[in-house]
Amino acid sequence: MELAIILMMILIIVALGALKLNDGGLSFPFKRKPSLLTQTELTFLDLIESAMGPKYRVLCRTRLSEIVSLRQNTDKRTAKNALMKAASRQLDFVLCNKSDMSPVLAVDLVHKSGKEGYKTQRDWYVSSALDAARIPHLRIKVKSGYTKTEIKDCIDSKLAPMQRKTPKPVVPGTSNPDNPRADMPKRPLRSNRPVAA
Repeated sequence: MELAIILMMILIIVALGALKLNDGGLSFPFKRKPSLLTQTELTFLDLIESAMGPKYRVLCRTRLSEIVSLRQNTDKRTAKNALMKAASRQLDFVLCNKSDMSPVLAVDLVHKSGKEGYKTQRDWYVSSALDAARIPHLRIKVKSGYTKTEIKDCIDSKLAPMQRKTPKPVVPGTSNPDNPRADMPKRPLRSNRPVAA
């Protein structure tokens, strides 16, 4: 009986020692990063925020799967593959509408430095997914000396096609104040070129 108690105590001590050495299988070899963004990304973030003003918020390092969603009636296999691919892709910056946080523009920085560079090759999956979701994708080469005006003009030129309003339907017989000639009958136009025989 005493031998059983001594063996149990030795077993408990050995188990506690093993847990102590092994951290119980829960090893957390982490330390705090000095910064979430590189110096280049931080500088560019300041430029975007100051260029675009208070109308937009800028999110950094956002997964593609966080700004796009699946269409209804997508079959399960296609949906699973698409979500896995989208979750593995990351965008450097996402410009969001401040009022409802809807994504407006995706921005990727392109670095030429290093052996292969950073995002020097366009990722067709990211571009196609953003095109399908009707979110413009802007790729900007990293260089020193960008001004707020250059960044704003670049972003505005990419957003311009998306901000065009669709024309209002005009009831026949009424005038359209935006285009007074809209109600006029249209005639077919013929080419001035001679017809080739």
